[in-house]
Amino acid sequence: MYRLNEKQIQQITEYIFPEDALEKADVIFIPGCARPEHTEEAARLYREGYAPLVIPSGGFTKKEGSFQGVKAGGDKYGTNYACEADFLEAVLLAGQVPKEAILKEREATYTLENAEKTRELLQKHNISVKSAILCCKAYHARRAGLYYSMVFPEVKLMIHPVTVKGITKENWYLTGQGRAEVFGELTRIGQQLAMMEGRIEYGDFPEHSS
Repeated sequence: MYRLNEKQIQQITEYIFPEDALEKADVIFIPGCARPEHTEEAARLYREGYAPLVIPSGGFTKKEGSFQGVKAGGDKYGTNYACEADFLEAVLLAGQVPKEAILKEREATYTLENAEKTRELLQKHNISVKSAILCCKAYHARRAGLYYSMVFPEVKLMIHPVTVKGITKENWYLTGQGRAEVFGELTRIGQQLAMMEGRIEYGDFPEHSS
């Protein structure tokens, strides 16, 4: 029997659950999901004046190959949607975000594509962004933040994690579901970065130069 000690758990927690202080921004980014929680929070941020534009992104999960339907919130928001972004738009509209403040991205099939296709959409509409809030699931915060910051290196990105499935930085290690989500994120981050070999530059940084 092996045991993760308090320090080891804290190291994993600090890596997987980043969070930034919020300031007003140009836009709120929402990575795709078939659940409403982080989009409900994005609607609240909009209502409180944190940003004038909200961009939900998502077609369907690449692994599933098509949109498999709403996984939570269907009783409140309905279930008849063609893709994740359509569902997330409905959540935003129900949260008093006006339609003209929503710019949908409907094609992305995984997190990196959420960021890439969001950038393409902004470029298509000639929208310049200097600062953004990334409203995402708490246990997805590191991976989502990593990809959006890679795709938007010039943008001040503020990560705003939202509790989903009851999994928080305080309790993730106490349940099988929490551990599965967090360890799954650790696995995906490593695997996906390895798959991106050749697309990422690894150079000398000024502080490491001789």
